[in-house]
Amino acid sequence: MAHTAYPQSYYAASANPVPPRPELHGEVETDVCIVGAGYTGLSTAISLLENGFKVCIVEAAKVGFGASGRNGGQIVNSYSRDIDTIERTVGPKHAQLLGQMAFEGGRIIRERIAKYNIQCDLKNGGVFAAITAKQMNHLEAQKKLWERYGHTQLELLDGKRIREVVATDNYIGGMLDMSGGHIHPLNLALGEAAAVESLGGVIYEQSPAVRIERGANPVVHTPNGRITAKFVVVAGNAYLGNLIPELSAKSMPCGTQVITTEPLSAELAQSLLPQDYCVEDCNYLLDYYRLTSDKRLIFGGGVVYGARDPANIEAIIRPNMLKTFPQLKDVKIDYAWTGNFLLTLSRLPQVGRLGDNVYYSQGCSGHGVTYTHLAGKVLAEALRGQAERFDAFAELPHYPFPGGQLLRIPFTAMGAWYYSLRDKLGV
Repeated sequence: MAHTAYPQSYYAASANPVPPRPELHGEVETDVCIVGAGYTGLSTAISLLENGFKVCIVEAAKVGFGASGRNGGQIVNSYSRDIDTIERTVGPKHAQLLGQMAFEGGRIIRERIAKYNIQCDLKNGGVFAAITAKQMNHLEAQKKLWERYGHTQLELLDGKRIREVVATDNYIGGMLDMSGGHIHPLNLALGEAAAVESLGGVIYEQSPAVRIERGANPVVHTPNGRITAKFVVVAGNAYLGNLIPELSAKSMPCGTQVITTEPLSAELAQSLLPQDYCVEDCNYLLDYYRLTSDKRLIFGGGVVYGARDPANIEAIIRPNMLKTFPQLKDVKIDYAWTGNFLLTLSRLPQVGRLGDNVYYSQGCSGHGVTYTHLAGKVLAEALRGQAERFDAFAELPHYPFPGGQLLRIPFTAMGAWYYSLRDKLGV
C-alpha cells in the first residue's frame, strides 16, 4: 500500500522527532479500537487508558496527519455556534450542561501538556478582533454570556487597547480571553501519541480502516489486518471518507489555507504582536494569525467547500495578511498548505452511537482544537457507563445538507458568499 507522509507545512518541518510506528498486520483483540489518530482519537485513548482500558488506534496515514497537525494552532473556547444558539435550539436546561463544558477543552489541553511534559510551545492569551460596531456589540454580549457560565478570564479591548495588542488599524476593539492561547498543533498531537504509548496503548500508522463489521464484537478491517473489539470509536472527522455513509451525509469536508512567513527579526515580530497573543477576527469567513516560537507569522483563513486543494494558497491568503500588516510587504512566505475540517449544517458537533458499541464524534466546524479534547473525555465517560455528558451532545439535532451530497457544496458556498458580503458591508 502507498505510504502517506505529512504534507509540506511549517509544522511538519518543525515537528519533534517521532519513533516509527507499525502498520497493522494480522489479527488483534482489544477493548476499544479507535479509528483516527488525531486529537479526538488521541484524547479518547488517553482518557480510556487512564481508566484501565486496553486501546488500539488505527490511522490511515500518520499521527496528526489531518486537521490536528495542520490547523492554526489556536486554543479557542466554546463551539462554532455559541451557547446562546444552543439555548435557543435545545432549551436552557439542556444548554446548561453544554455551556458548562464549553471551556473545558482548553483546560484538558493544558493538563495533558503538564502531566505528560508535551513540548508544543504553549502560550496563553487569545484575542477576538472586531472590525465593525456590530461585531463589537456581539463581543460585549458574548462576554456577558460566557461569564454567565462561569468563564471570567475575559477583558474587552477598546480601540486604544487593541492597538497595544496587535499592530494594525483594522480593528475598532476586541475581547481578550486569557484562557485562550496557542500551541504547535502537530507537536501537541505527537506528544499525546507518546502519552498513549506510555500508558500501554498501541498506534498503527499507514493502516486505514476500510470496513467496520458491526455486531456484538465489532471488527475493524484494514488492508493487512483486523482488530476485534468490545467498542469502536470513529474519530476520522474530515478524513473519514465514506467509511460510514450515514455520517458522511450529514457533514462536509472544507479546506482552510495557511501561510507562514520566513523568520522575522525579533523587533518586527515584537512590534506586530507585543504580548504574543493569537488573534482571530469576527468575520464569518475569518482571518486568524499568531507568532511561532521562532518568530514567524502564521496567517490563515479562507474556506474551500468540498475540500479541494487550491492551486495557489499564497495568492489567496497573502493579500489578507498584507491588509492586516502592510509592514510585511517585503517578507517572504516559506510555507503554504491547506487542511480540511468537517462542517455540519448546524455548525454544532455531531456525537452519537451506531448500534450498541460503535461511537463517534465529528463536525467541529472550525472549533476543533478545544472541542476534540473535550469530546475524547466525553466519549471515554460514555464507554465507562457515565453517559450524561455524552447524551447532552448526542441529543443535539443532526441535519442532512439540503440536496444531499451533490448540492451541499454549492448551497453552502452560496450561504458563505451571503455572509461574507454582510461582513464587507458591515451589516
